[in-house]
Amino acid sequence: MYMRRQNGYSWIHLVALLCLCERSASQLSYSISEEVNKGTVVGNIAKDLNINLQELQIRDLRIVSSFSKTYFDVNLGTGNLFVGERIDREELCPHVVKCSVKIQAALKNPMNVHRIEVNILDINDNSPSFFEQSLSMDISESLSPGERYLLPVAVDADIGSNSVKTYKLSPNEHFSLDVQTGGEHDVSAELVLQKALDREKQPQIKLILTALDGGKPPRSGTLQITVNVIDANDNTPVFSKSLYKVRVEENAPLRTLVIKVNATDLDEGPNGKILYSFIKRGNIDPSDMFDLNPETGEMTVKGQIDFEDTPAYEVRVQAKDQGASPRSAHAKLLIEIIDVNDNAPEISVTSLMTPVKEDAEIGTIVAFMTVSDKDGGTNDVTPCNVVGSVPFKLKSNYKNDYSLVVDGPLDRENISIYNVTIKATDEGSPPLSSIRIITVEVSDANDNAPHFIEPVINVYVKENSPTRSVIFKINTVDPDLDSNAKVSYALLDISPQKIPISSVLNINSETGEIISLQSFNFEELKTLQFKVQATDSGVPPLRSNATVNILVLDENDNIPTILAPYSEHGSVNSENVPYSAEAGYFVAKIRAVDADSGYNALLSYHLSEPKGNNLFRIGTSTGEIRTKRRMSDNDLKTHSLVVLVSDNGEPSLTATVSIDVVVVENTADIQTQFRHVPIKEDSFSDLNLYLLIAIVSVSAIFLISLVSLIAVRCHRTDGSFSRYSAPMITTHPDGSWSYSKSTQQYDVCFSSDTLKSDMVVFPAPFPPVDGELISINGGDTYTRTQTLPNKEKVRGF
Repeated sequence: MYMRRQNGYSWIHLVALLCLCERSASQLSYSISEEVNKGTVVGNIAKDLNINLQELQIRDLRIVSSFSKTYFDVNLGTGNLFVGERIDREELCPHVVKCSVKIQAALKNPMNVHRIEVNILDINDNSPSFFEQSLSMDISESLSPGERYLLPVAVDADIGSNSVKTYKLSPNEHFSLDVQTGGEHDVSAELVLQKALDREKQPQIKLILTALDGGKPPRSGTLQITVNVIDANDNTPVFSKSLYKVRVEENAPLRTLVIKVNATDLDEGPNGKILYSFIKRGNIDPSDMFDLNPETGEMTVKGQIDFEDTPAYEVRVQAKDQGASPRSAHAKLLIEIIDVNDNAPEISVTSLMTPVKEDAEIGTIVAFMTVSDKDGGTNDVTPCNVVGSVPFKLKSNYKNDYSLVVDGPLDRENISIYNVTIKATDEGSPPLSSIRIITVEVSDANDNAPHFIEPVINVYVKENSPTRSVIFKINTVDPDLDSNAKVSYALLDISPQKIPISSVLNINSETGEIISLQSFNFEELKTLQFKVQATDSGVPPLRSNATVNILVLDENDNIPTILAPYSEHGSVNSENVPYSAEAGYFVAKIRAVDADSGYNALLSYHLSEPKGNNLFRIGTSTGEIRTKRRMSDNDLKTHSLVVLVSDNGEPSLTATVSIDVVVVENTADIQTQFRHVPIKEDSFSDLNLYLLIAIVSVSAIFLISLVSLIAVRCHRTDGSFSRYSAPMITTHPDGSWSYSKSTQQYDVCFSSDTLKSDMVVFPAPFPPVDGELISINGGDTYTRTQTLPNKEKVRGF
């Protein structure tokens, strides 16, 4: 018999708009017939949820479900929920009275979930069918009217009114049909003998049994029945009960006794000997699960009994005697299976929205999941929770439907991947649990500004360095990723500036390399301060600044300069010395300055190899030329001296001055050289006047510098130049004194000669580093103390 499908008009109606479960969830219920065409509209979600179409598109409505097929989808342009795949109720929900498809409609910004239940209505698309195409029955002619014979049942995959509702028998004079309804889903038929059979008159009777379902129009299936008329017993076996009821626990061990049935027969011999057997009905064979002892009637467990597969069994047992024309009776056995908690809950993730941004708000939905349990009763109640300390929690949408949401701050730089453990435990005895691990990735957000390794950077650059050279490379750290960690650099002027920073330096915006645009001259520019700004490429971008101090290091690029009254190399100067001069007689004092700083400006004086006897010496640090001994008649009358003035740089630079020393007989000849200003006993000489002016000037300059330094120390805002100690003035046993500060140090030295003395000041303009400071003392020697790599010398008179 062939099955045929009937195409009809699909019908839809909205069942109910259920109450909102929480702020983030609501439920809709629709009904639709199976086998409708693809594209058939189920209902309008936008209208039923009171959401306009523009908002529906902006919030990106999506339909999510746990099915492998997309049975339903939504048209964002109209808001209609439509059928996306062919729906066969018998395939989707076999042997289930109510068939429903549960889906979820998810909206973003904010995230809301709406549960939709679509009831699949059965249509009469399956015809009743018998497991066997024909049936042969042996009936004795001696039987009296009223004998009853149980007939096979027809099977219909449809449910409700579309299932098997009645049976009909083809017209005949010997048999009638007794249709029995044992419940909503149990319709059986018995063949009733109405008129005694006569084998000699009609040895065989052909009947047709028709099964009809309740569809409109109804569908049917037929069974060919052949009745063989024979001579047999005149007594039928009788069961002690027509209906047996028993309960068996699922997973019962093999050979467990279920029940023992009993039937009696009044006949004797073979006609009274009863054998028990199962009656196979439809496609259900009870011998797969149970054994029936044919002689004792004991029924035992044969297979694996599973409540989740079949919660109850209906078995028909036949008692048949062994007469030549055997007679039989049947009884119904109802076996109820008792559920035990033998199935752990199952956690299904229906939708996983990962990665999650690290700046996601609390309550952001990460995943949808459903927890199910094949057991029944309390064994099916399944609480679910998150295990461990993680910034996520479960939010219940409906019974056994959950959303995994953000429950705390996320920081990708600290943890980029979370393995969230979900545990579901039923309430059986003992309870069973299952665990599902959901991997949640955290994506980066621009929440970290570039970080300078040092907030204040001191860069030391030699003067006269070549242009377009890289003097420093800025390094920053940004723990973000990709574009959020891509840093660009820029120079910022610190106002006020003597010169714009862009004319002196440039920076590579990608590498952070600072490039000089011009050569530095220490004598013109000693320090330069600016800021470097680092900006990442995130949205919005984050930035930070660092202060950079360019400290120019002095190079020995200036030769010493001879000061008046003596001329430099190329001209000859003369001095007179009396013949009676004692050893140590002061002849002349050479003064020189150097535009460099520090050691490069530290000058020393030397005499080149003299001709003749070695009569003169010069103070290495003072430049004073004096006699070594008294003169003798053997000495020359004119001595040509060449004085070399050398700095202490590497390499050393030198200037020379030539002096002719003439030996005269008396002191009157020496004083004639100072004829421009008459010497008066009560007035200063020109030399004393110059010396006094020089001392006063230098002292005034020093006091002004000291006041300025104190003011700068008190008011300077730059932290890199304000963290050093207060100035200190120290006097020395030889009469010299020094002024020092952590960032600057001055050594002021006076010669022991009260008529000819000088003051030497060494400032240190940069932050302190290891080095030496040269402190000039009176006399021919100098001592070294701690100072900076570069020093500036100011020489006054």
